[in-house]
Amino acid sequence: MPRYRLIVEYDGTPYVGWQWQDNGRAVQQAVEEAIAACTNERMRVQCAGRTDAGVHATHQVVHVDLARDWRADRLRDAVNAHLKLQGDTVAVVAADAVDEAFDARHSAIRRHYLYRILNRRPQPALERNRVWHVPRQLDAPAMHEAAQRLVGKHDFTTFRAADCQAASPLRTLERLDVERTGDEIRIFAAARSFLHHQVRSMAGTLELVGAGKWTPDDVTDALEARQRARCGTMAPACGLYLIGVDYP
Repeated sequence: MPRYRLIVEYDGTPYVGWQWQDNGRAVQQAVEEAIAACTNERMRVQCAGRTDAGVHATHQVVHVDLARDWRADRLRDAVNAHLKLQGDTVAVVAADAVDEAFDARHSAIRRHYLYRILNRRPQPALERNRVWHVPRQLDAPAMHEAAQRLVGKHDFTTFRAADCQAASPLRTLERLDVERTGDEIRIFAAARSFLHHQVRSMAGTLELVGAGKWTPDDVTDALEARQRARCGTMAPACGLYLIGVDYP
């Protein structure tokens, strides 16, 4: 069966997350229904990284196996036409045919996330549900300094959800950079894989540093404690974006 790779972007606000669930519409459901509508095939799509309710993506990667050959651009356009008809805030921005050995999840060697904080007194109007609004002034250089305490291979028990199903809390965080551009603070994270809620937990902890409530040493102590209770407040889902996936 021909295999296709799709690059998908979505506004996660109206969805219960990537994965099918019983309590609402999922991004995966939207994509699969659109594919079924234009191909007359009901096939499961596999993604590079499941996202939670309210989390966005500019570069989610999925693969799907279809019974017949499609020209990739026609498949992209047909799926998008049905996504538009369905009223979904989802789009396939690129499509190509790939070898059957390609697996969107298991072939990935690195995932990239962006966390956005709007750091100004006025609330967002155009970016509502797309940024975390923090009105108090934050010190981005201090946040960046503290973030470097988390880079490397560590036990991230403190920064993972209590119900995280990963077999091990050990992860190697390759990048955690904090930058300010005008009123926006951006946190960039990269690793082969992340624990459930890891990026949002780190972002919430770094916000405490930016506000002067924590020091970089407090972040180190929290990491070394390996206790979920030592984590800062988890940042809201609306500021998180999956922005890239690397493959060999």
